[in-house]
Amino acid sequence: MTDVTAKDTTSNDTTVTEPSASGRTPERFGTAPDGTPVHRWVLERAGVRVKVLTYGGILQSVEVPDSEGALANVVLGFDDVAGYVGCPSPYFGALIGRYANRIARGTFTLDGRTYRLPRNNGPNCLHGGERGFDKRVWDAEPAADGHGVRLSLVSPDGEEGFPGRLEISATYTLQADGALRIHYRAVTDAPTVVNPTNHSYWNLSGAGSGGAGGHVLRIAAGHITPLDGDSVPTGLPAPVAGTRFDFREPRKVGSGYDDNFVLDQGSSGASVAAELYDPASGRVLTVTTTEPGMQLYTGDHFDAGPFRPGEGIALETQHFPDSPNRPDFPSTVLRPGEVFTSATTYGFSAGRAMGPSGS
Repeated sequence: MTDVTAKDTTSNDTTVTEPSASGRTPERFGTAPDGTPVHRWVLERAGVRVKVLTYGGILQSVEVPDSEGALANVVLGFDDVAGYVGCPSPYFGALIGRYANRIARGTFTLDGRTYRLPRNNGPNCLHGGERGFDKRVWDAEPAADGHGVRLSLVSPDGEEGFPGRLEISATYTLQADGALRIHYRAVTDAPTVVNPTNHSYWNLSGAGSGGAGGHVLRIAAGHITPLDGDSVPTGLPAPVAGTRFDFREPRKVGSGYDDNFVLDQGSSGASVAAELYDPASGRVLTVTTTEPGMQLYTGDHFDAGPFRPGEGIALETQHFPDSPNRPDFPSTVLRPGEVFTSATTYGFSAGRAMGPSGS
């Protein structure tokens, strides 16, 4: 099966002609609001088909088989660029940066200098500000191994208030078993903070099939970071034992979550962060990451678009909210000469029950 394919399914645009390293071309998918062309890369391997947009680095579609072998797209998204532009706040499938999650009061101090950011979420800066990486058109090229696409962009010094010229890439790769890996890499010319993530909403029954609250979830986390009324951490991590945040054993997700879990990481490398199971289809999503935290968001506040609240579950692997203001949290500071790297893998299987399906 071809790993990087091009099939022009858009009626109003023509396919680009620049050859990729594999001799294929991406699809022309439309244009961004500023007129920049947007392309779509289609990756196929081991029975999995993934579609990635250069607009926002968006993971538009992930088609995986159920226990009967039937394919369905299991992430929420739109059929055209206009859908994403017209419904930006849920961040459907997008790459988030420079800083995923919230920075309290839209300000932080680094090396004695205070930086002020847009307050686009009440008193806080959320997901990189008013025009984060989710609203940029990324450059794209085939991944070095031939099984993916490498997206890259340059964020200039001062963009959305963040210091330093940041060069960042996110490489989407389909592995031999059909797992999707996203590898981030960033360098800077001045001290800054960086915390990227992918903001896909998962519905393992298939996008548009209804609520995902009946999915069964396990999270490898014994603690959360408790939040105040503005969704900013209040202090040290707190144990999940005896609370509604205890997903150490599989149980139904339900609703009402927009919280950061402190992952139980292994001694080195990536660890399993979460498993999500859909009893209806038999599909299982396994999330493995090098990151110390994961935001569980049950999509209760969709305010636009075709999807109703609760139709998708976001599992955002990242550092903790407000880390630039919290020296006791794992650091998100990146300095010249250093290289930021992070990797998250989404593995897919079907036909096995993950555990109890009750609450």
